[in-house]
Amino acid sequence: MDFRVFVEPQQGATYRDQLECARAAEELRYDGFFRSDHYLAVGGVPGLPGPTDSWVTLAGLAVETRSLRLGTLVSSATLRPPGQLAIQVAQVDDMSDGRVELGLGAGWFAQEHAAYGIPFPRQRFDRLDEQLQIVRGIWETPEGRTFDFEGRHYALSNCPGLPKPRQHRLPVIVGGRGPVRTPSLAARHADEFNIGFVRPEVAAEQFARVRGACLDQGRDPSTLTYSAALVVCCGTSDREVSARAQRMERGLAELRATGLTGSPDEVAEKIDRYREAGVERLYLQFLDIKDIDHVELVALRVVSQLVPG
Repeated sequence: MDFRVFVEPQQGATYRDQLECARAAEELRYDGFFRSDHYLAVGGVPGLPGPTDSWVTLAGLAVETRSLRLGTLVSSATLRPPGQLAIQVAQVDDMSDGRVELGLGAGWFAQEHAAYGIPFPRQRFDRLDEQLQIVRGIWETPEGRTFDFEGRHYALSNCPGLPKPRQHRLPVIVGGRGPVRTPSLAARHADEFNIGFVRPEVAAEQFARVRGACLDQGRDPSTLTYSAALVVCCGTSDREVSARAQRMERGLAELRATGLTGSPDEVAEKIDRYREAGVERLYLQFLDIKDIDHVELVALRVVSQLVPG
């Protein structure tokens, strides 16, 4: 199992806050630094000083880090046209020397679209399917040829299929809890399937559906990576855990029920249950991005127990 830091900057974080967290994650030997892709804070917080664009931010981090995998969990297919997204992601991948991954989802947050004048269309799942086809099609078009696409929602004509990512195959992450269409979409397009904020047995059930969808489409299920995202609230004492929960503006009972909460040993034990459920990669959601001590504690007292060497 490998471990990645996952943050929600729309809740209130500058680029410098994200850079400091990413550099700490790199120094502490986390595998990656991933961020959400939202333009509006969730849950009534002010989100000051305001949103930072995910791909602009990742471009900066690409040149200011050296080893971290970088990406979104997840970008919304409603925020950018697929051709524009393909260019942005490929460019950031080149800037990072091939360390970028694209998490892409259908989109759900209507309020952020209304706030910034971005259309929020219906039939978002069908649009996501077409976006995944287009992004991959642009990247995989041989140089010197063009890419054409005619769908219900998007059409491309004589696209040169440029620029190319640095990676031969840039990993694409698809996730969700839907029992039918989501597993099918992942089986057709994804390199990684992710499920967020569920109990181990729920993750195992969804992984089984994805494996079944792979077999139905003639794909080897082992060619997918199976991952989960979970909020973490760890402390060396009950008082420290409670203080972190309060700063995160989450109830301690809620965090214990839905996240990785407690002492380092308790958190490690909970992670083991997810590993037994089939989780191969874990995105640790740190809701207080400025609490670098928390990122360090989890690396040194939790991850160190679970990663050999």
